[in-house]
Amino acid sequence: MARGRARRRGDEGGQATIESAGLAALLALILVAVIAAIAGGGEVDAGRELARAIGRRIVCAPHLPDSCRHEPLVPAYGWPLARLARALAPVPAALPGPDGLPLVPVDFRRCRRESCAVAAGTHLTASGRRTTAFTQLFDRRRSRGTVALVYWEYRPSLGWRAVRRVATAADVEAAAGTEVLASQDPALVPLETLPGRNHYDFPAAEAPPWRWHVDPRYPGWSD
Repeated sequence: MARGRARRRGDEGGQATIESAGLAALLALILVAVIAAIAGGGEVDAGRELARAIGRRIVCAPHLPDSCRHEPLVPAYGWPLARLARALAPVPAALPGPDGLPLVPVDFRRCRRESCAVAAGTHLTASGRRTTAFTQLFDRRRSRGTVALVYWEYRPSLGWRAVRRVATAADVEAAAGTEVLASQDPALVPLETLPGRNHYDFPAAEAPPWRWHVDPRYPGWSD
C-alpha cells in the first residue's frame, strides 16, 4: 500500500515537472513570436530592445530583491545610505602596472589580466569594461554619529587599494537627491551581499584584505 502511494506521488511529481517544462517552452515560443512580429513589421530596434529587456529580467530575477531596477546598493544599504555611497564614490584613477600600463579598477569576477584593465577613459577600459569598486559600509550613526565607507578597488597584478570616506548625518541628508542607477559609473558592488565573496581564488599577492572581515547583510527592502 505504501509503495503504491509513493509511486503515485512520484508520478504526480514527474507529471508536474513535465507540465512546468511544457509551460516554459510555450511561453518562450510566444515571446519569440512577439519579437519576430515586431521585427517583421519594420520595428527592428523595438524588437531588439524588447529582447534586451527580457534578457535583463531573466538574468536579474534570481538575484537580489529590486535588483532589476536599481543597482545592488539599494537592497544592501537602503535608500539613504545607497545615495550616500553613490555620492561619495571616488573617480577611478589609473595607476601604472608592472609593465607601465595605466590600470583602472575592474570587477575581479570578469577581469583578472592587465590587458582587460588598461584605461581608455575615466570609466572604461580599452576592452570596453566598466570601472568597478566593491563597497563596505559601517553605519555608526547611533554610536559615533558617522557612516564609514570603504571603496575596494582591484587592479590585476596590483591587487587591492582601499579608498575610505567618513560621512556625518548631515552628509547623508545632503546626498538625498543623488540618483542611484544600475547604469552609473563606476559600478558599485556591495561586499556585504556578494555571494561567495570569501571563496574566490586569488594569487597570494592579490588576496583581498577584506576577506572574512565583511559582515553579511540580508538584502531586503529598505526605505
